[in-house]
Order: sequence, then structure tokens, then C-alpha cells
Amino acid sequence: MVGRPSTGRPTLADVAREAGVSPGTASKALNGRLDIAEDTRQRVLEAVAMLGYRPTTAQWEPTRTRTIAAVTDVVTSPYISNVLQGLLAAATGARTDVLVRLAPDRAVRATKAAARAWVAEQKESGVVGIVGITLAEPNAVLQAAKEVYMPFVMIDPVSLDDPRTISVGSANWAGARTATEHLLELGHRRIAWIGGPTASAAARERFHGYRAALDSAGISLDQTLVRSDPFSIETGLVHGRELLSLPEPPTAVVTGDDEIAVGVLAAARELQVSVPEQLSVVGFDDTPQASWTTPQLTSVHQPLAGMGQMAVETVLAMADGVQPASRHIQLATSLTVRDSTAPPPGATEERATKD
Repeated sequence: MVGRPSTGRPTLADVAREAGVSPGTASKALNGRLDIAEDTRQRVLEAVAMLGYRPTTAQWEPTRTRTIAAVTDVVTSPYISNVLQGLLAAATGARTDVLVRLAPDRAVRATKAAARAWVAEQKESGVVGIVGITLAEPNAVLQAAKEVYMPFVMIDPVSLDDPRTISVGSANWAGARTATEHLLELGHRRIAWIGGPTASAAARERFHGYRAALDSAGISLDQTLVRSDPFSIETGLVHGRELLSLPEPPTAVVTGDDEIAVGVLAAARELQVSVPEQLSVVGFDDTPQASWTTPQLTSVHQPLAGMGQMAVETVLAMADGVQPASRHIQLATSLTVRDSTAPPPGATEERATKD
């Protein structure tokens, strides 16, 4: 460092010179911009301390930490906890505080005045952006946020009327298609579907991926094998019982998430249907509970922590005035094959006969 200027009040140019950067870079470092390397920011802050620099306006606060709000309807599901893990890690790395809040009730989300009051409350709390995690009916809140230029990013939105909304999700269609193709390759032809609510965009995309795989294999969709209800263990249990009690039950089930799959496994145990010898089951999300089940669950892996990280990066960039290149950001999925899938009953003997 070159030392304190001999006379006069230190200026931003003095700080930049002391830190060995341009005045523009010094300004960005002092305003908490994310496009500045951490060592550069530290050099600027050291120069500020050495020179005793004080800005002529109150726009810069060197110790200020930005805050975002993470809003969800529930916090108890493995899906939500994994998304929050990535969100919190990314926020920590960006020196950003996170307020985890339950979403306002449906009346607030449906009323413009109430939604505006709720968003104003967030702004008064110092929140610079909002991340909504699988919120249902968020449109009034989204509109209220837009009116005050509050960045709002949705993770796996349930339903959106405004296509301009920024969202982060995974390749739901491709994931479900891959899961169904895995079962088809094992020899299954009677494959059931138990998905999430039809109002959920992610659930619809996953169903269409399942159906696309059947179509490609020349298998007509059998509506008696299709079920839709909330993402829950109870959904898998109830519909699993129904499907396994059919005169001609399925030999495999693709589910809309891991919780539904856990319910199907419970229904199979209750009805003494062996998994995977008599029934193959595939989940979606690949949450930690997928490896805790017996047998361990084959599941479509969603980068849940990555979705949380991407949402933080996107909302902070928007707070800095940078719009994302795409309004709908999708991260890739992959299939984690474990012990809950195998060829259908009789397939081994049939293959041996053909050979």
C-alpha cells in the first residue's frame, strides 16, 4: 500500500489508488456487489480503514449485510429441508442473511391489498429479495413484489398465471421419462403412475414424461393405473392399496416424489407384495430418505441444494439490477438406481426360455 494522502479529506479515488484498483471497482466493493473477488474487497476495506475514508453520502455502509426471505408453506418435508440447505449455504457464501418464513395464508395471497401490505412488511425488515419454495396461488404476492421492484424467484412453482415470473426447477419431464424407461428396459409393461396434485406444474410435467416414455414404447396409457393427489406418504399408501388390489395389478409404479413412493412401499408390505420381486417402485427427488427405506429406493435425483443455491444467486443478481438470461431455469436430473426395481415376475424365466 502507498500510505495515507498527506492533506485533505480522503476520496474514493484515494481508496482505489491505495487498494490498487479502479474507482469503479472500489465503489462496487463498498456496495457489496457479488461480481468482486473477496481478496479485492478486503484490499478496498483495508484501504478504507487506513485512510479513514468516509463517503459523502449515506449510501454505503461497510458492515451492512443484505437479507433475503425464504418463504414456504411447510418446512418439515425432506424436499424443503434439502432446498433450504443449499439456499442457506449460498447465502452464507454471499454474506447474506436469510429469514425463513411461512407463507402468508391463502386470503393474503388472493387479496391485492393484503399482499401489498405483506410485501411492504418484508421491505421494512430490510429484505432485498424473496425466494418462494413451492408456493401455491402466489400471484397477488408476486404482483405486489413487482410493484415495488422487489425481486421474487420461485422454486418449483405450483401454479403461475404470469409467464414472466422467474422460476428455478429441475428437468421434471426428462426425469420422469428416464424413470419410466428404466422400468421398460427391465421388461415392465404394466406401469402405474401416482403423481402429485394436478394443479402442480412440476407434477404435470412429470406425468407427461411418464406418458411420453409409454408412447415411445408403443404402450397405450391405461387410465385405471393413473392417480393424482397431494405429495404425501398418505397418497402413496391409499393409491398403492387400490392399485395392488386390482384384478390385474401393475408390476411397477412411478411416483411423483419420494414421500409417495414411501407410501407405496408401505402399502406393498401391508398387502404382502414383495418389492422388487413382485413390484418395482421409483421415487422422485432422491431425498436422504430414499436410502433409508427397505429396500432402498430407486429415485430420480433432483439437485435440490443446487436449486436453492441458484435461487439465491438469481435473486441477489436481480437485486443488483441484473436480469437472468432465462425466466425458467432448469437443472438436470439423473436416475439413482437402488434396490426397489427389478425385472417383473416371470421375466427371468421368460428370457431363459427365449435364449
